[in-house]
Amino acid sequence: MTIRTGFFLVLLLLSFSFFFFNTRRLIRYLTIGKPETRTDRPLERLKQVLTVAFGQSKLFREPLAGLMHFFIFWGFVVLVFAIVETIGEGLRSGFTLSFLGPLYGPLVFLEDLLGALVILSAVVALLRRYVTKPPRLDVSGHSRIDATIILLLILLIMCAMFGQNAANIGRGVQAAAERRFVSQSLASLFFAGISPETLNVWFSFFWWMHISLVLGFLNYLPYSKHLHILSSIPNVYFAKLEPRGVLKPLNLQDEKATKFGAADVEDLTWKQLLDGYTCTECGRCTAACPAALTGKPLSPKKIVVDIRRRLMEKAPLLTDRGIQGETVTPGAEPPGQAASAGQLVGDYITEDELWACTTCMACVQECPVQIEHVDAIVDMRRYLVLTESKFPKEMQATFQNLERNFTPWGFSHSTRADWARGLDIPMLSEKPDAEVLFWVGCAGAYDVRYKKVTQAFAKLMKIAGVNFAVLGREEKCNGDPARRAGNEYLAQMLMNENAETLNRHHVKTIVTTCPHCFNIFKNEYPQFGGNYTVTHHTEFISNLIESGRIKLTKEKKAKITYHDSCYLGRYNHVYDQPRDAIRAIPGVEIEEMKRSRDKGFCCGAGGARMFMEEPIGKRVNIERTEEALALKPDVIGTACPFCMTMLTDGVKAKEAAERVQVKDIAELVLEAVGG
Repeated sequence: MTIRTGFFLVLLLLSFSFFFFNTRRLIRYLTIGKPETRTDRPLERLKQVLTVAFGQSKLFREPLAGLMHFFIFWGFVVLVFAIVETIGEGLRSGFTLSFLGPLYGPLVFLEDLLGALVILSAVVALLRRYVTKPPRLDVSGHSRIDATIILLLILLIMCAMFGQNAANIGRGVQAAAERRFVSQSLASLFFAGISPETLNVWFSFFWWMHISLVLGFLNYLPYSKHLHILSSIPNVYFAKLEPRGVLKPLNLQDEKATKFGAADVEDLTWKQLLDGYTCTECGRCTAACPAALTGKPLSPKKIVVDIRRRLMEKAPLLTDRGIQGETVTPGAEPPGQAASAGQLVGDYITEDELWACTTCMACVQECPVQIEHVDAIVDMRRYLVLTESKFPKEMQATFQNLERNFTPWGFSHSTRADWARGLDIPMLSEKPDAEVLFWVGCAGAYDVRYKKVTQAFAKLMKIAGVNFAVLGREEKCNGDPARRAGNEYLAQMLMNENAETLNRHHVKTIVTTCPHCFNIFKNEYPQFGGNYTVTHHTEFISNLIESGRIKLTKEKKAKITYHDSCYLGRYNHVYDQPRDAIRAIPGVEIEEMKRSRDKGFCCGAGGARMFMEEPIGKRVNIERTEEALALKPDVIGTACPFCMTMLTDGVKAKEAAERVQVKDIAELVLEAVGG
C-alpha cells in the first residue's frame, strides 16, 4: 500500500465515520417525537417517491426552477457512479467501472451530459439568487450564505470531475474516452501537447480536489438547510396517503395526559420533525400563502424552519440524558427541560402566526417534498385552546354558540329547519326510506343569503325526482370550525353526536352544499364510526345534468369566473364538476382567474377564520375579489357558503355590487332549467 493510498483510506474512513455519526445523531433526534405509523401501503408510497421525488413533479409547477432542479437532482444520481470511480481510483490506480460492459459507454456519456447541465443549472440558480431575485428567494443571513456555499460546492465538484477526466484522457488512460464528449473537448483545449509528468500532476490535483469536495460536501449536509438532499426521499415516502384534509384525533380520554396538542417539539410526531429536516427554505409555501401575501405574520416556511431550529436546540438535551440512563420523577421536569428555557409555541412561533392560518393547504400543495404544514399548525392551536385556553376573543362566542346552539352563530337551534317552510321538504324522521340525506349545514340553515342556495338545490333535487330528506332540528354543526380552531374536545362532541344520529337513521348517502361539511363527513367522520358515501352538491348537480334528469334550456348571456373552494379543490380534488355544470348553461362564457384550480387563492374564511377579525394587513377576501373583478365578469361563481360570504363582502367593499353578482352553482343551474 502506497503512502497516497494509506492517507486516502484514512481520510475516507474518517469522513464516512463522521457522516454516519451525524446521520445517527439526526435520526436519534427524531425519536423524541411522538410515534406515528407511516409504513402502510408500501406500493403507493413507492409510487409517490417515483412521481414526486424522482419525477420532481411538484417542482415543475414553476417550469424554469423545476427544470434547473431536475438536472441537478438527476445529475447527482448519475454522478454517484463517477464518485465511485474516484473512490476506486484512490484505492487502486486505474480503477474504472468498465466491467459494466455495454452499459459503461452510455453511462459515461450521461455523466458528461448531466455534469454540464448541473453546471449550467447551478449558474442559473446563483443568478436567480443574486440578480433576478424572485421574492420567495429573497433571503439574507445564514440561509443565503448556506445556499451559496452549496451551489459553489456543486459547481466545484463538477469542474473537478471534468478536470480529472480531461487529464486522464490527456494521459491516454481514460476508458470510453470517445463517449466523454465534454471531457474530451476540455482535454483538447487545455491538455494537448503537455508532458506525461505534468499531466500526472494535473490529474492528481483534480482527483484530490474532486474527492475532497465530495467528502466535504457530504459532511457539510447534516449542518446545512440542504439536508433535504438526504431526507427528501424518505420524507416523500412517509408522506400522508390519506386525503390531505384528514386531521388525526386526539385521545381525550387519556387520564395520564397533562396537556393536549403540541407545545414543543417532543409533542409533535417524528414525521413532523422529519419535515423540519426536509425543508430547503425554497419559499414556495410562503409564496402561495394567502396570509403571508396579505401582510399577516404567518410564513409556513418559518413554521417548519422554527420546528427544525427548536429540535436542534432541545433534542441533544433530551436524547443525551436519555442515553446516560437518567430517570425522570413523575411530575418533575422532563430531561433537559431546565437547561432548555422556553418552548416552541410562544418563543419560536407566536400565537398571531398560528391564528393567521386559513388551513387552505396552498403550502402543502406547493411543497415539492410533501411537508405537512397545516397539521402541525392545528396541533399547536390545539395546545393553545385545550391546555392554555388561549384563542382570539371572537372565538369565545363561537365556541359557546357551538356548545349551546350547535351552530357557530347565535341562532336558536329550534329555527334550524325554518328555511324549508312552504317548500314541502321531507324530514328523515318522516321519510326513513329516503335514498339521499341532504345535509344543509349551519350556513345553509341560518345565513340569509345562503338559505337561497339551500332552497335552490332542494328545488333542483325535486325537479330531478331525487328521493331525499333532511334532518331538520336533528342536525348539528359538523364540528369543522371547532376542530380547525383547535378545540378538539368540542369538535369530537359534535362529531360523535352527529354520527350517532346518522347511524340511528341508517344513513348511507349524504349530499351537502358546504365543502367543509363535505370534507369532514367524507374524510374524518370514519374516525368516529360514521362511514357514508358523501357527495358535494356540485358533483351531484353535474351528474343530474349528465344523466338528463335536469335539462338546462334557458340561455344566460354572462361572463362567469369560478372561484375554487379550498376544501373542495385542494382538499378533495373536485375541480371539473362545478365547471362542467356552468358550461352546461346555454350562452355562458367562463374565464379563469390566474390563480385557479389547485393554485386557487383562498377566500380567507377557512380554519375558522370566518369567525375571527382580520386586523393585520390586507383582507384576504379583498385580494381574491380584486383578482376576480380584474376579469370584468358578470358573475363570480361559488360552491361554498363561506366563499360566497367573503366574496360578496369583497364585491361590496369594492363598490361593484351593481354590476357583479356572486352566485352559487345551484342558483345558476336552477335559473337555466326550462319550464
